Amino acid sequence: MNISILGCGWLGLPLAKTLIKDGHNVHGSTTTKTKIQTLNEEGITPYLITLEPRLSCNNCEAFWQTELLILNIPPGRGRKNVVEYHTKQIRSIRERLENSTIKKIVFVSSTSVYPKLPGVVTEDDTIPGQAGRDSGNALLQAEKILRDSDSINTAVLRFGGLYGYDRHPAKYLAGRQNLDKGNAPVNLIHRDDCINIIREIIKKPFTKGIFNAVSDGHPPRKMYYTKAAKALGLELPTFKDDEQKDYKVVSNEKLKKGLGYVFKHPNPMDMKAINE
Repeated sequence: MNISILGCGWLGLPLAKTLIKDGHNVHGSTTTKTKIQTLNEEGITPYLITLEPRLSCNNCEAFWQTELLILNIPPGRGRKNVVEYHTKQIRSIRERLENSTIKKIVFVSSTSVYPKLPGVVTEDDTIPGQAGRDSGNALLQAEKILRDSDSINTAVLRFGGLYGYDRHPAKYLAGRQNLDKGNAPVNLIHRDDCINIIREIIKKPFTKGIFNAVSDGHPPRKMYYTKAAKALGLELPTFKDDEQKDYKVVSNEKLKKGLGYVFKHPNPMDMKAINE
């Protein structure tokens, strides 16, 4: 299959390399000129594509003449007008797709789209404009723009917190003191599982819809980050005594049933997964 990946970064680049090993022809984009050579060396047909917020690229017609687009451009958290800006980015992409051969999209979204609801949340528990943070509201808008198309089938993957290899959220909490929400369950997913889930969607007859993608295990933050910091040789964080129990757990049941997916790293407490 001919596949285009818009966004060959921490997730997109290893995804592209894996898809090439699977026998696919992969076109990949970057916003950095110096990365063009890296993509070439990995067997990825490279394109320099920017979204500021309008889509801009030169000599990139072939990028839009594939069968499947994997759209992996998260909204910037630090931007003040992130909802408006990201909406313009996605609309610009959607306009470009009207004159393309692409009829299938895998859109990388996030569990940040959910409001601060207690208990188990499923794919139906979003409220427009009431995500936990602005980046989540931006992603909700993006999901709607893509899914409203009658001519393109879109699969939305709402990934939990990403970890694995050189990236681990414990590094950001190392040594911090008296942190809140020590009893809050974590909703994480290893990069290997992100890649394998996308591969499963591609292998099967294309399944459109929305799917939460988080690991099976949801240990409390205090337990998880303390153990992870110790495994990474970092200064341990400390947490306040916290008896609050109205925290959300993101359900992955729809994904597991719909795709028959079995997680490679089902339990984030398995510290062997940190550097794999």
